[in-house]
Amino acid sequence: MNPHCKHRLTSTVARMTVIMLMATVLIAGCRSKQTARVMTPDEADLVGSHQAGAETFGPLVDQAVMDLLMKNGYQVEPTGMNTVPSKKLRVCFVDFENASIEEMGDFKLQIYDRIDGCVNRSQSYEMVDRRWVETGLRELRISPDQLFLPSHRDQFLGLMASQGRPIDCLLYASLTSGTTNNNQSNYQRDYQLTLRLINVLNGTSVIQNAMLRKAYNQSVSAKVRDWFK
Repeated sequence: MNPHCKHRLTSTVARMTVIMLMATVLIAGCRSKQTARVMTPDEADLVGSHQAGAETFGPLVDQAVMDLLMKNGYQVEPTGMNTVPSKKLRVCFVDFENASIEEMGDFKLQIYDRIDGCVNRSQSYEMVDRRWVETGLRELRISPDQLFLPSHRDQFLGLMASQGRPIDCLLYASLTSGTTNNNQSNYQRDYQLTLRLINVLNGTSVIQNAMLRKAYNQSVSAKVRDWFK
């Protein structure tokens, strides 16, 4: 090989080696130092790269609660009354079941509070404080599912009424998910939030679902395609 060409090749390899080392150091430095900033109210939620987050749970809760409370043809009678009065009906949020493939982490309590806030903003319903509900269930040693048994339900409703918190409706929520694999790297996950509002007088219920689809891209080609959408 020509000495001049050999020298140029050696210099090129050396430069590439230095660049790779600098890139490695830069990446390592970036990874070792976490930064943060306060988001403005009008900013969109960050999209979770590995599982559902605020961008999923917030819209699901808002849509499901709004559709449930606005659903036509559903009326309940408050305890001890035969007509529907103008006062708000008391809703007892009994249980939230996570039947999805993902762990909820610290979002479970936020979902409780978000549903609570959505219901309390309505013109026809108000929530019984969650702490009273949990304390009553513990006192009677009753699980949320056991409230479907008349004897346990009567005990719970009687206890709440004796504390000045009569209940008109029971509210159950559950989260499910379904995963569709495109290939080994990319997949779609459908999240569905189901709300069940149950009339404690006659046992009739109204069910409302809200669904959100989310695509997870792990391959480079899929990420590039998403950039140009």
